[in-house]
Amino acid sequence: MKRLLSVLTLSMLLLGTGTAMAETQPSGHKLLYQGHGSLRIVTAEGKVIYVDPYAGDGYDLTADLILVSHGHPDHNAVDRIQSRSEDCQIIDNTDALVNGKYKTYDLGYAIVEAVQAGNNRNHDINECVGWLITLPGDISIYATGDTSTTDQMAELAKRDIHYAFFVCDGRFNMDMDEAISCAKLVKARHSIPYHMAPGALFDQERAEQFDVPGRLIIPAGEEILLE
Repeated sequence: MKRLLSVLTLSMLLLGTGTAMAETQPSGHKLLYQGHGSLRIVTAEGKVIYVDPYAGDGYDLTADLILVSHGHPDHNAVDRIQSRSEDCQIIDNTDALVNGKYKTYDLGYAIVEAVQAGNNRNHDINECVGWLITLPGDISIYATGDTSTTDQMAELAKRDIHYAFFVCDGRFNMDMDEAISCAKLVKARHSIPYHMAPGALFDQERAEQFDVPGRLIIPAGEEILLE
């Protein structure tokens, strides 16, 4: 059964810290890490956003937006989402990256920006994207998608991103050392490892190797309140 945890509680449980942290006001937005590269976001007003559907559970909520970073089957299992609102949008990499230009979508309940993603390991940078999602209250989530270091990451450091998910499988994407370097480059408030190994929902031992400032480990199936 999924547990709903605040970032403060989750950080203390998983990082083993007894250090007092400043309380922040919950935004009302929630994020479920479904495992591998799959996320579900529920905004304070109840809008449901799925990012790279494929892994885990939690596809029962009616979708308002489905984001697909690229065409590989472990990122575009949109058929898992059977319930969709009448105006549900599906935005994939072919919509968001056209002729080398990355699009931004102002949907009212979220601003979605396509950003650079890709590498020389079966992820063409001209065909893949990552996502930067900004919710009301200026809560921002960056999902790298399948990638290695990109030129744009240094620019993202200026955005004061709240939550950043870094792929680190080291087989088709950057390895742990490179993911750590990217996290230090982006400088998000919370840096989170995901997409840790092909076919795996989550790997605690590998997640603990992601040694960066502001590290947040979210096991598959955990839902957190965004703050």
